[in-house]
Amino acid sequence: MDVTLLKTLNLSKFFYNFKVLNQVNIEAKKNQITLVIGPNGSGKTTLINTISGFYKADEGKIIFNTQDITNKSPNEICKLGLVRTFQIPQPLKKLTVLENLLIAEDFGEKILESLKGSWIKKEEEIVEKAFQNLKFLNLDHLWNVEAYKLSGGQLKLLEVGRALMRNAKMILMDEPIAGVNPALAHSILERLVKLKKEGLTFLLIEHKLDIVLDYVDYIYVMAAGKVIAEGDKETVLSKPEVEEVYLSASR
Repeated sequence: MDVTLLKTLNLSKFFYNFKVLNQVNIEAKKNQITLVIGPNGSGKTTLINTISGFYKADEGKIIFNTQDITNKSPNEICKLGLVRTFQIPQPLKKLTVLENLLIAEDFGEKILESLKGSWIKKEEEIVEKAFQNLKFLNLDHLWNVEAYKLSGGQLKLLEVGRALMRNAKMILMDEPIAGVNPALAHSILERLVKLKKEGLTFLLIEHKLDIVLDYVDYIYVMAAGKVIAEGDKETVLSKPEVEEVYLSASR
């Protein structure tokens, strides 16, 4: 039976009396990749920002793993296992790839463990975990390279690695393959599918429909702040209102 990990209930967000999100209801099932699509200005990024606590909801609720997380801080939400990556990756550019993953593990929060004599063992475990994630993401050969030297696609993978270090249950990703060549885009999405099979859940925003649609389980289409269609790939693409929205956006 499919289990809902994340859902929004009549979620609305206003900017200066303009309703950017209008009674949005979505669900993301556990161990699935859910995709949100729509033309520019449809509210997709605002939805992700509101779910992850970077924007405050004006109406409605957000439920994650049965908990009401509406208007919690980004840090509180992240600690619950709901982690977002950004459209423009935000690693610490002067740090190495490995250091970026270690920082994501929140060493500072564990400093008290050093007083209990368990710090060295814990540090070894965290470094081992980081290398395992880097190997999975095919970044292990770059472990000692500063992040600013990575390509756009490698930075996207580094963002995924940082999320994995936070023990994410679910990852929100805004355009994970934007600015990435097709071969690397497929590689990134294939790794997300592998992570899904290992128990992770994803909510994606993406414009490259020719690539992403074959990797997702369920799709929501947004326009003017509302969900106008939902379903699997065949169901969504067959709806006239979806075609009309994309045709209108291209005019």
